[in-house]
Amino acid sequence: MQKNGATGEIHIRRRREGRRIRTVAAAALGAAALALTLTGCGMDTTTPAEARDSAASDAKPPSEAADCAKAKCIALTFDAGPGKDTPKLLDLLKKEKVPATFFLLGKNHVLKHPDVVRRMADEGHEVANHTWSHRRLDQLKPDEIREELSLTQEAIEKITGRKPTLMRPPQGRINDDVTEVSRELGLAQILWSTTAKDFSTVDSDLIAERTLDQAGRDGIILLHDIYDGTVPAVPEIISELKKRGYTFVTVPQLLAPGSAEPGAVYRP
Repeated sequence: MQKNGATGEIHIRRRREGRRIRTVAAAALGAAALALTLTGCGMDTTTPAEARDSAASDAKPPSEAADCAKAKCIALTFDAGPGKDTPKLLDLLKKEKVPATFFLLGKNHVLKHPDVVRRMADEGHEVANHTWSHRRLDQLKPDEIREELSLTQEAIEKITGRKPTLMRPPQGRINDDVTEVSRELGLAQILWSTTAKDFSTVDSDLIAERTLDQAGRDGIILLHDIYDGTVPAVPEIISELKKRGYTFVTVPQLLAPGSAEPGAVYRP
């Protein structure tokens, strides 16, 4: 029995190691593909450290936030909500005292869950724009891009009293027209450094594992609070990253004392 138990443990460790290697490889390929897309469009990106360094010499981070030039900061971000599990996620974030950034979809999400959007803002989270209906902005004409972003801007402002200053383009796809319209609307473009590809699995352990494998200082974690496996993965993600010495911040806090400039593209 002991021999069989030992053999089983070896197989489990091998499977976990194999899954970890595949996760890291997939993340590297995804990052490379995104970098090529941005390069092909001629888009320059700014890192959080560069944003902080560009601030005036006498500028200081907000008193309620960590100084990410010194602290080991990381930003949790959630796309495409609110969804049915978002209130449960907000309960967890409140309990753990973790701020997050929510990139919201207007149609069928912001309009359907106004109380949840209001709660996000009231509890200190950053409420941001993920377009109206998740159309790829780089495939649209300027007027269509403007409509996708403006409708969500207006819907969020009506609920929270404040227009977002950040947007995240669906699939991270941008071009010169997207940048110009974003600048016009006062929106900085926020990409990411970590993705669990939680749209492709309901395995919460795998989502947590992928996230933790890719996490790093000044990182921006991309998750979706609309998928069944994601919110259950968040407790492990938060617990482990806290053990590793990370401080959770919103995206604006990650850039502070710099600020997100309209039209600029930010990516760790």
